Parts: sequence; C-alpha cells; structure tokens
Amino acid sequence: MPSPREETVPELKRPVATLWGVGPERAELLKRLDIHTIEDLLLYRPRRYDDRRYFMRIADLQKGEPATARGTIVAMGLKRFRHGTKSVFEIVLDDGTARLHCRWWNLPYMQNYFSQGDEVFVFGKLLQTKPRTMDHPETEVIEGGEESFVHIARITPIYSLTEGLPQRWLRGLIWRALARFEGQLDDVDQPALGRGLQAASTTVARATMKRPEGRAPIHSREAGSLPSRANAVHMIHFPEELSDVEIARQRLALDEFIELQMQIRARRQRFEANARALPCGGDNHLIKPFLSKLGFKLTESQTQVLREIRADMRGAHPMRRLLQGDVGSGKTVVAACTALMAIESGHHVALMAPTEILADQHFANFKKWLEPLGIQVEIQTGSRKAERSESDAGGKRMIFVGTHALFSSGFDLPRPGLVIIDEQHKFGVAQRDQLVRKGDYPHVLVMTATPIPRTLGLTLYGDLDISVIEQMPGGRGRLNTFVRGSDKLPEVFKFIREKISAGRQAYVVYPRVDDAGDKELKAVTAEFENLKTVFATFKIGLLHGRLAGHEKEAVMAGFRANEIQVLLSTSLIEVGVDVPNATVMLVENAEQFGLAQLHQLRGRIGRGAHTSFCILVSNAKNPEARRRLRILEETADGFKIAEADLKLRGPGQMLGQEQSGLPKFRFGDLAEDLNLIRQAREWVKGERPRLAGGG
Repeated sequence: MPSPREETVPELKRPVATLWGVGPERAELLKRLDIHTIEDLLLYRPRRYDDRRYFMRIADLQKGEPATARGTIVAMGLKRFRHGTKSVFEIVLDDGTARLHCRWWNLPYMQNYFSQGDEVFVFGKLLQTKPRTMDHPETEVIEGGEESFVHIARITPIYSLTEGLPQRWLRGLIWRALARFEGQLDDVDQPALGRGLQAASTTVARATMKRPEGRAPIHSREAGSLPSRANAVHMIHFPEELSDVEIARQRLALDEFIELQMQIRARRQRFEANARALPCGGDNHLIKPFLSKLGFKLTESQTQVLREIRADMRGAHPMRRLLQGDVGSGKTVVAACTALMAIESGHHVALMAPTEILADQHFANFKKWLEPLGIQVEIQTGSRKAERSESDAGGKRMIFVGTHALFSSGFDLPRPGLVIIDEQHKFGVAQRDQLVRKGDYPHVLVMTATPIPRTLGLTLYGDLDISVIEQMPGGRGRLNTFVRGSDKLPEVFKFIREKISAGRQAYVVYPRVDDAGDKELKAVTAEFENLKTVFATFKIGLLHGRLAGHEKEAVMAGFRANEIQVLLSTSLIEVGVDVPNATVMLVENAEQFGLAQLHQLRGRIGRGAHTSFCILVSNAKNPEARRRLRILEETADGFKIAEADLKLRGPGQMLGQEQSGLPKFRFGDLAEDLNLIRQAREWVKGERPRLAGGG
C-alpha cells in the first residue's frame, strides 16, 4: 500500500517497489537497471525479441546461425577441473528430432536455474554439429500457469538483466504493470505539443493482440500516422508483428525529441527575455581596409555567413551563433571580420582556443592582420600573460586571445562585446558560460572545424543559430588519402624523403606519447630516435602535450620556418596548425583515432597549392576498423565523414556523453532519426508538420 505521502504522487511516478511482487531485494536489482519508478519499468526497452510463434527443430539448426529452439532437459551436470578453479555446466535438450548440448564455462551457479525434465527455450549460435553444441546461450524455462501466454506462442521481448533477476519474472511484471497503468500513459505530464501530437495520432487500426479481459484495444499504425503513447509502449513490449516495434520506437523517440526541443526553446526564450544586445554591427571603417589588404577575396559562402552574423550583431538579442566549416574553409578570416564589427562599435573582443598551439597561431594571425589597423592584440595562456596596465583598456581597441586562462579568476576581461570560442566542442558547457559571464551578455560566436552531423546540430546546438561555410577557398592543391599496412612503411618513408627533397615538409603522427609496453601501439617518444635514422639528412622535430609551453612554441616556429622538415607529434596538432608547405601526413596506428579526428589531422595538409598526401597506416584485423579507414579514402567531405562516425561510434563515444550535455535517450537514435528530430523541432516552433513515420 502506498504511504499517505505517496498518495499525492502520480501513480506512474511512484517507486517500483509499490508494485505487487516487488520486494526490497528485487527493487534493488531493478535499480541496477536504472528502473526506479513504475514509469521507468514501462519504458524499459527490450534489447531484442524472440519470435516464439516459430522455432527451429534441433535437427535443423545450422552452424554459426543464431536461432531459437526448445526441448526437454534429459541430462545435466557440473564438471570441475584444474583443482576446482575451472568448471563447465552442461544441459542436454531433446525435442524428439535431435539433442542439443548447452554449456556454460566457469559459471557453476547456472546449475541452480534448471532441473531434469524442464522444458527450455534456448537462443544462440550452434558452435559445432557433432554433437550439436551451443556455448553460453540465452535460456528460459517454460512454465505453465496463468501468464504462460505472455512468454510463449508470441513475439516475446528479451530484456537486459542483472544477476538474480529472471527474464520471465521481469517480463511478467511488465505485463501486469501494463494491464494496470497503460491507460495512464496518455495522461502523463507531457509537453503541450506532445499532447497535441497525441490527438493527431488517433487515426489507427485495431490489431488482434491477445490480452486479458478488460484491456483497452491495442493499435498499430495506418500509413501516415503514429500510435498513441500508451499503444506505443504496449507495442514496444508485446508487438503483434516485428514491424510494430519500429513504429512504436519512432513514436516514443518523437516524444523524447519533442521534450528536448521544448527545453531548448524555453532556455532560448528565457535568455532572450533577460538579455539585451550590445550594438555591435559596426560601420565597416576597419573591415574595408582589412579586406583590401588581405591578399585574397572572400568566397561567396564566407560573405553570406558574415551577412548573417552582422544581422545578429545588430539585433535586439545577443548573438548565439555556431559557425561550421570544414578544415581549411576560412573560418578564422570570418572570425576576424566579426571581431572588427565589435571593435568598430567600441567594444573589446575575446577569442578562446582549446590549446596553446592554436591560441599562439590565432595570436600571430590577428597580430599580423589587426595591429596595422591600430588594434592591440594580447595573449593570455598558461605560459604567456597579457601585459597591460589597468588603464590600457581605456581608450584602446583590444582583442584578447587565449586558452582557458581567459576565464581564470585573476584575469579581468574589460567590456567584452564579443566572445569567439574556437573548436568549442573541446570546452565544457560550464567553461563557456564562465567566460560569457565576464561581460554584460556579449555576443557569442562558437566555431568548429569538426563537421557536426545534422542530428547533433538540431539537438546538441538547438539553442544556437547555425551558419555553414560550404565553399573552400580557391588555389588549393588536391589532397589524396591512402590506407596501407605497416609492411609498406619502407616504401612510405622513401616517398616522404622524395617529397622533402623537393622542398616540402611532413607530419608523422602517433597515438601516444610514451611506450606503455603494448608492442602493437607506437609512441612518439620511442619512435623519435628510429626516425632520426630514417630521415638522417633532414631536421626532425618532436611535439607532444608533456612539453613545456616555450618548447612547443619553439618546435612550431621551427616547423613554420622550414627549419624542421619532419614533425613527429601526437594528435596535439589536429586543430589550428597551418603550414601550407607541409604536404605529407603519415598517421601510424590509424585505427586508434576516430574518423572525425583523422579528418581533422589530415586537414593540416592540403592548405597550399601543392598536391598533398595523407597515408593512414594500420594493421587492424577488425573489419569495422578497416571499413572506417576506407571511408577516409573515399571522401574528403567532412559532413559525410561525421555522419559515418556517428553511425559507427554513437554520440556518447563521438563527443563524450557528459561533455556533450546530451540526454540519454531510451528510444531516440541520433544516428538515424533526422526526420523525427526535424518533426519535433517543427512541432515546438508551432509549424505542425505532417506526421511521417520515417526515421
């Protein structure tokens, strides 16, 4: 019975322990599955389904092919060996056509789950045929009783479990909870637009799912509509057809995306209600001379992006814009023009970069570009401090370039009208907010050369306006990418020596700094001496994160001046390093890097007029790893690569779940659900799209 306090809580939000049959021990086991409330239980997604309307005869099982069979235990036993430290438990099933041996290695407690004569469902792959054997299959003892129809002769959900929690018990609990609470799922406190979606999804067709007396009819989708939330939850657990599962998943994913988009919209509305923009549109008296002396003409895409930015900087609300552009597309020039708009309007500018190397490069570029216009450029990093007195900022126009040191408590950022954050995904949300809070709601431009898949752009950055530089500047040489095994390294080194002899430079990248004892993974410090011999007639530099700031600066200065011809490095150089004369990049153990990271790394070459070559060396035997590397051979389109990376690794691995700030979706799939995300966004904006089921 619920306590008086629990009586005021909606039933779906009550602890799962209030359900009949869930004692303290089982409630603790459910917590391990992140099931705390009745609603959590009903939204616990099956990981797969057994079609128990049909199963294979044991005699027909094929080696290596997953299948479901059933039979009676005719023999079982536990064998221990090696002084009792190793064991194998085995049951033998017979279905009248043949026998099947099921084995569990070093899991002696499995003997507690079976008895001679039990009838058992088994799912797995046949390991061998003489005798027919499966190792570690999934099993479930078939029992009679009132709820037997929940478990057999139907499409049956299979859930992820924890030790001590039987599959059959959890399935029965969910069935009983649905019988009692399913109707309340449509009354749950969903966003207003979710309720509108509910009403729009009532054109459905009745199915014939077997159900207890008194249960509401179960529905499946007609063309062009989605089921109600309650029907979708039922379909996700107990579908009539396997095709119902995807329909139900889409409906529940749409709920998740609508909720997220409403949170994003509410955050944006709160911001706009509280923040008035500083006028930073400028008057072109600095931008015109800057562009005239630049030495090249902006692309049409860069010009269009600047129009969008200027409209924001003149708007009623502070700019919150994300600037995307593939490696080498010219984002830094756009950032400089944006900074000039703010400076023309009498405000200072801060530009934050994730590494000292990138901050140093921005400092050098902005100093070269802007100091002739009378603008003071300062740098603030861990190893370099801005040198100014308190009165410096008085009448001067200033831009501060730096790393996270810009938002340290000891640094005073005077009157920022614009904050530019480069490679923003390298910073946490709290760090960005800390820098922005230093001013009176300054305009914010965040930039990335890591192309963002469209699904992530609409979720992770949903409260930002997005601009994309879609054209690359002219005058660039072709960039070729090749995947090679380590057996080809002598030929690769010969090729690099030829290019250096012709006046070019090269990067050689390794996945780690020091040798950690893994013979398969190379380390930059360990390979330094080896490559001194390989490139004996050339100057070699070494760069990694453990060097002091002044050491990194000296190495990069030598490489930019062509005093160093071969630069050995870790992935530290993946952003911001711009040396047009470097035309070759060799990446060893390339399978250790993500696709987007490899694309960033090869973006360090191909920045001049000469043809460039990226060589990815890998001995990976994993087919997926080889497939990932082939994608880089086939395309240089960063957005296609990012989409592929998302599908292969998922957003958690690609971005880091905590860093991304993304919720953990139960049903939404950020790699596949672009249409659903767009629908959710349009619903929240009030555009009411036609509900399509496609993902």
